[in-house]
Amino acid sequence: MSLRQKGDAAPATPAAGTGPAAPVVPAGPQRLSHAQLIMFTEEMSDLLDAGLPLEASLHVIEQRQEASSLRAVAAKVRQLVRDGSSVSNALKASSPSFNDLYCNLVAAGEVSGALPQILRRQVAYLTVMHDLRNTVIQALLYPALILVMGGVLLTFFMVNLVPNLMMLFEKTEQKMPIATRALISASRLFSNWWWAMLLLLVLGAFLFRALIRSPAGKEWWARSSYKLPLIGPVLQSRFLAQFCQTLANLVGNGLPLLTGLTLMEKATSNAWLRGRLTIVSGIVSEGGSLSRAMRRAGGFPELFQDLVAVGEQTGDLATALEKAAARYEKEMRIRIQRITALVGPVVLIAIALILGVMIYSIITSIFQAISGLRVRG
Repeated sequence: MSLRQKGDAAPATPAAGTGPAAPVVPAGPQRLSHAQLIMFTEEMSDLLDAGLPLEASLHVIEQRQEASSLRAVAAKVRQLVRDGSSVSNALKASSPSFNDLYCNLVAAGEVSGALPQILRRQVAYLTVMHDLRNTVIQALLYPALILVMGGVLLTFFMVNLVPNLMMLFEKTEQKMPIATRALISASRLFSNWWWAMLLLLVLGAFLFRALIRSPAGKEWWARSSYKLPLIGPVLQSRFLAQFCQTLANLVGNGLPLLTGLTLMEKATSNAWLRGRLTIVSGIVSEGGSLSRAMRRAGGFPELFQDLVAVGEQTGDLATALEKAAARYEKEMRIRIQRITALVGPVVLIAIALILGVMIYSIITSIFQAISGLRVRG
């Protein structure tokens, strides 16, 4: 006698060759790598551009052959969209890899009906950022290797060679040179108080982190970071390139300028710049032009204000912003290339000078000790 009632259907089993099993929808958010984020955005853009509905596009990504977090995220987004959620809210709930700027752009695409175009622009921007990050990492590998090797040699000298040198001078009773005395003092300080130095370093990092997390400290650091030598101009060029690309996207796809500024304000992580954009949005909402609002708010270069003013006068602000984005993106690349090209020689010269001074003081001390032994003999 069968336990299954006559009217019950047998459980469905996937037939061979019918494709991968549907992924289990994750309970919590799933993190995507940068490459997976680019892949997801590019596939969504291509599928929507080809005319597929949103749910069908997500279903295609969900049915990918390889088992990865991409399938799980697509399944989660598809489930939330079917339950009535907007795409931007579904993305935010599915993965922390979709940051505020990404989700706000998707929300703007939903409102304007230009979601495929905005996703394609996001692919270009994410790819540029990914390439820049890889370029910086590759350029810093050699200096980092030199720094590590130099640190190992310095530690070896301080821990092994310098104590032996002290024993040699104690036997010869010779007066040590100034450089050797300074080296021995540094060795004693490092050997006896290394734990205190490490503790102070960790404590300083903890206090600095607590400072920049407070509201006042966050705004102070956000403003001060743009004044740092070498790094500050890169951060400013990066913000301006991203700001121009995004705002050009929004305005070019039919969104009002004030709506685009509001979205950029919410998506900007820098507290000081977010305050500048709040002032700009307030002036524009009162009927002021964008270039005049930037001039009154401060924090925007004069050249950028002039480019925006030209776009407003010609009636084609989106094109002017796209040209400004290309300009600042090129400027950012040049600055990064200069910094990465400068780091290697600077680190190498610094390590060579430190090791050279140490080796010179050790060799001269050894020769002086040997001379003293000969005199006594």
